[in-house]
Amino acid sequence: MATVMAATAAERAVLEEEFRWLLHDEVHAVLRQLQDILKEASLRFTLPGSGTEGPTKQENFILGSCGVPQSRRASLRPAYPALAHQDVNLKMPRNNQLLHFAFREDKQWKLQQIQDARNHVSQAIYLLANRDENYQFRTGAEVLKLMDAVMLQLTRARNRLTTPATLTLPEIAASGLTRMFAPALPSDLLVNFYINLNKLCLTVYQLHALQPNSTKNFRPAGGAVLHSPGAMFEWGAQRLEVSHVHKVECVIPWLNDALVFFTVSLQLCQQLKDKRSAQDPGPWAWPPAQGPLSPHRLRVPARARAVHHGLFISLFTLSCLSRLHGWT
Repeated sequence: MATVMAATAAERAVLEEEFRWLLHDEVHAVLRQLQDILKEASLRFTLPGSGTEGPTKQENFILGSCGVPQSRRASLRPAYPALAHQDVNLKMPRNNQLLHFAFREDKQWKLQQIQDARNHVSQAIYLLANRDENYQFRTGAEVLKLMDAVMLQLTRARNRLTTPATLTLPEIAASGLTRMFAPALPSDLLVNFYINLNKLCLTVYQLHALQPNSTKNFRPAGGAVLHSPGAMFEWGAQRLEVSHVHKVECVIPWLNDALVFFTVSLQLCQQLKDKRSAQDPGPWAWPPAQGPLSPHRLRVPARARAVHHGLFISLFTLSCLSRLHGWT
């Protein structure tokens, strides 16, 4: 009996030492990887000319749709996180009139989705920076708390790019975007910009007024990312209906980069959390559970499991970055 108790005590001492090694070395190795990846992501949101290496030089992008003629196209220059030098050609279906309008030279339109995503990335980096190499984690629960906080910011950043806001037509009319153009937009047009995944989308709504004696059942439309023809709303003293919807879009490459970085970072956080929530808690439980150690836990030492885990993380990250940059 004494021999068994002595062996158990020795095994616990080994587990305690490995637990400390995981908290002091393995966790910080993952945090370093997260910081490196998120710093790369933050560069994708950097304003050109801000003194750091931005995503690319300023470029003009052409927004269009498959099968859409040149009469329904837009070009613009992103000035992160805003839009500038926007130029729109639109052919009206009712009379084939070709409209042309552009941003005023002194105006830029701020994309709140981009600004919010950048702020969430900065907050995630701040959380990680507060746990530098000199910080000593004392419990697995403390690591879980940090991972939950970082994942919350990354999820919010990703959601801002993947889930456009639902707006009512009066909210679009009141946004001020219609006053950005020269010449001024016709009173029967509404425009809206938004980000959807890695695409920048422009929607133009063509309106017509409902006559007071109209037999149509007036039902104001609720919020939507994209309103359909027939949607109705009240603006001022008028009741209006959407008669036509024109949508064009283009892919912004650096948005795709940012989404990949968010996915890789969330995977790293989840893998670190899984060490704590796995069926075999191993040395994450502190202090180690009482009672005899299971053969399963003793079969693979914690340090060996951690090395294997770190190797998997490195290979996973390298694979994602290789696909992103086209490395061979």
